[in-house]
Amino acid sequence: MLALAERNERAVTRQEIIGILDISPEAADHVIRSLRKKGWLERASWGKYLLIPPEYGPEALGESNVLALASLITAPYYIGYGTAATHYGMTTQHRNVVWLVASQHLRHRRVLNAEIKIVNPSAKKFFGFAAVEVLGFEVQMSDREKTAIDCVDRPDLSGGVSEAAYVLARACQKMDWQKAIDYLLRMDSVALMRKFGWLVDRIDGDIPDHLRTRLLDEARTRRSVAILGPKETAKEVIGYQSEWKVRANVSESDLADSDGLAKRHTIKRGPTEC
Repeated sequence: MLALAERNERAVTRQEIIGILDISPEAADHVIRSLRKKGWLERASWGKYLLIPPEYGPEALGESNVLALASLITAPYYIGYGTAATHYGMTTQHRNVVWLVASQHLRHRRVLNAEIKIVNPSAKKFFGFAAVEVLGFEVQMSDREKTAIDCVDRPDLSGGVSEAAYVLARACQKMDWQKAIDYLLRMDSVALMRKFGWLVDRIDGDIPDHLRTRLLDEARTRRSVAILGPKETAKEVIGYQSEWKVRANVSESDLADSDGLAKRHTIKRGPTEC
């Protein structure tokens, strides 16, 4: 374990253990079982294990360790939606589901006490992530702007529309608006632009006027209506909003928690940086 740590290894395969110790596969399996029992290795997928660094100790389990384990399941990938929102402190909800965004279609699986659910977005939505450090292990995670956009795009993966609006409001406190608009244009979804724009207005996001105008112009290029919330219209919903062409099938109370949260610490860029 110390030799692996000195080599700055954060993951190891069964075959590598066989080679390092120069032992038979059966003997390697015995070593792996022993190390897992002692808490030094955690299985991520078949034949692949996460090394718990000695400086953290064998008790270093928990949510962060789950994210590191999930990162070994497939590549390319990123951890996103409600899981990323929790990492950035943009939600108060804590869930035992990790949303792993990947290009490869894989079955869901269970790691430690968490369920790893695989999400396969279209290729044009698979971007906006970078390495962050979790328990001494680098994992790929969507950045703040992409996390907020993804949650608006798929509220079902972030706790519902009310929670997606809350995540967006918290993200707005440190939002790089130029980056966010560039991301929306790159994703090329008019429905998403409309829902994002309407929610930003709703939560009083301090988006620069020229970027709001640009987004609104793009959102008006089609006649269809974007639906925010369930497809079926219930009683006491906010209803149709003509400027953004959004049918908000949510109530005022559904968005109450996000009111007034979007006005602090916003990052702005001038028009010359568009």
